[in-house]
Amino acid sequence: MPFGGGNKCGVCQKAVYFAEEMQCDGKSFHKSCFLCTVCKKNLDSTTVAVHGDEIFCKACYGKKHGPKGYGYGQGAGTLSMDRGEGLGIKLEEQGEHRPTTNPNPSKFAQKVGGSEVCPRCSKAVYAAEKVVGAGQAWHKSCFRCAKCGKGLESTTLADKDGEIYCKGGCRKTVRAFW
Repeated sequence: MPFGGGNKCGVCQKAVYFAEEMQCDGKSFHKSCFLCTVCKKNLDSTTVAVHGDEIFCKACYGKKHGPKGYGYGQGAGTLSMDRGEGLGIKLEEQGEHRPTTNPNPSKFAQKVGGSEVCPRCSKAVYAAEKVVGAGQAWHKSCFRCAKCGKGLESTTLADKDGEIYCKGGCRKTVRAFW
């Protein structure tokens, strides 16, 4: 313990007295020094993340040291366009996306709906995007009235010759064909 009765602060290296002490990872900090290294937000025991000798809020830690790619670091339901340049992260150039040309999909892909085809766009419909209506599997984005484009539900549609229409207005105008 240094002269004066307190431990040294992990940030400013000055004495930390009991009344103003925050402890983290075996180190002492002044309450005013217990800030995120990047964004300078105040931290507490539930929001701190440690990497080496640095302390971060969980969001900055995730951006700088967490896994990279879609869906990581921001929690459910948010999309951040921040690429981390302010944190010193350098982006790698990515090559052009090329979809697989494997003519023999796995049995797993077939089980989750890879073999079902959307009648509107003729592309595969997978379980996460599947809506059933008129006896067929549709993409959520394709499950719309063929005449007006209004989004449909299984209870608000009428079908004719493999196409789906609004039960109300568009069905009446298409009725002449039925």
